[in-house]
Amino acid sequence: MTSQDPQKKLKIAVVGGGLVGSLQACYMAKRGHQVELYELRDDIRTMEHVPGKSINLAMSIRGRSALREVGLEDEIIKNHGLPMEARMIHRLDGSTYQIPYGKKGQCIYSVGRRFVNEVLLNAAEKLPNVSFNFSHKLVNSDLDKGTMTFTNKSGELVEAQADLILGTDGAYSAVRKQFMKRPRFNYQQEYIPCYYLELCIPPTASGNFAMNPKCLHIWPRGSFMMIALPNQDASWTVTLFMPHDKFEALTTPEELLAFFKTHYPDAIPLIGKDRLVKDFFAIKPSGLISVKCYPHHAGKALLLGDAAHAMVPFYGQGMNCGFEDCLVLNEFLNQLGDHNLEKVLPAYTEHRHVDAHAICDLALYNFIEMRDLVNRFSFLARKRFDNTMHWLFPNWWVPLYTSVTFSRMRYHLCIENKKWQDRVRQN
Repeated sequence: MTSQDPQKKLKIAVVGGGLVGSLQACYMAKRGHQVELYELRDDIRTMEHVPGKSINLAMSIRGRSALREVGLEDEIIKNHGLPMEARMIHRLDGSTYQIPYGKKGQCIYSVGRRFVNEVLLNAAEKLPNVSFNFSHKLVNSDLDKGTMTFTNKSGELVEAQADLILGTDGAYSAVRKQFMKRPRFNYQQEYIPCYYLELCIPPTASGNFAMNPKCLHIWPRGSFMMIALPNQDASWTVTLFMPHDKFEALTTPEELLAFFKTHYPDAIPLIGKDRLVKDFFAIKPSGLISVKCYPHHAGKALLLGDAAHAMVPFYGQGMNCGFEDCLVLNEFLNQLGDHNLEKVLPAYTEHRHVDAHAICDLALYNFIEMRDLVNRFSFLARKRFDNTMHWLFPNWWVPLYTSVTFSRMRYHLCIENKKWQDRVRQN
């Protein structure tokens, strides 16, 4: 990582202290700049329960590469990550089969969202040129001047100014709302007709995993599905994805248990009837949004992570893509210089937006694959063909999932590569 002359510090405002914001604070501080991080919530490290989404994260090479650059890969992967080498598919009759993610030795890692966020916040806090401002809500900003107005916990107005504003405040970004006031800013959002609700499979009585922890478990059922990722305490975070009308049709414990007996019979003893009923009716299902926008920069501001490209979770790339944003921006700063932001920001936008749009599309496609296609002979045959070709010609034939998950090939090129492979197979 390139450090800058300390006499030429920039004042950086990172708006949003989640996964991407806390990592970006580390990046900019390690470059020698003065970083002010503003977060709408209280400090999650002091909270018993963190509101918002908690779908487990599947960390792969893009996220790991970004963490490696700031010296945090080992702390998260070696001390916390649980390797998942394959998808474990659960059939209706309770039988299972595995679909490996890649070649032998390739895996993705199940990591907890809160744990990763806390590691990144702790790392940023140790840097002398980072300051935290929790319970600060952005209410207005002049992106050309770099000025911002926040309200704090007491309701008081707080004025701030920065040489660069980095909007890392998620899918419902307040920074992006300021972009939307400007001409020629394109914005597109889509709620898919699918909601999600989280359940839990507890450890066994002896404290062990109730299923094979080396796999991401999937119960594909056509228009809906359930997945489970392992946790460090030997429990499983189970996520049920269904159209909203299916959730609404389950209004009593009897209806819920009958539904599970029909579609997920092997999961009932794993979750437990009482816990299933309790957890299902304790919370309402949440929606899933996909966001695209262009450009990612305006004035002295830049959008990163979900603020620029929120995606549905079915490719496991939301965090990985957001972390890669930080790495790509760092590469442009190395190339063009920290004090050349008038070139860095548009160069980053032109390079990154095509990849952001591509992975949003891929994430939507993978929902169809996970809930339905994995049960089809044609899908499994193609998977075997791709894996055989990749084994024979590792540099020439790279399957789509491999290119997305186990390489840093640009996302839009992953799609182009898949299209080329489709043409080859048809000829």
